[in-house]
Amino acid sequence: MRRATVFEVATAAEDLGKVIGRRGRAIRALRTLLDARAEADGEQYGLEVLEQ
Repeated sequence: MRRATVFEVATAAEDLGKVIGRRGRAIRALRTLLDARAEADGEQYGLEVLEQ
């Protein structure tokens, strides 16, 4: 069974909207880049946004 590496982005509550972006575009772009890197590495990566 293969495990994914999960990257966590910790942000203050007031900055959460900036990280996610309008209609989720910023976070979707980050995940797209991470997916491209994962494919190149032959790995599985995930991204979580944590509110502090």
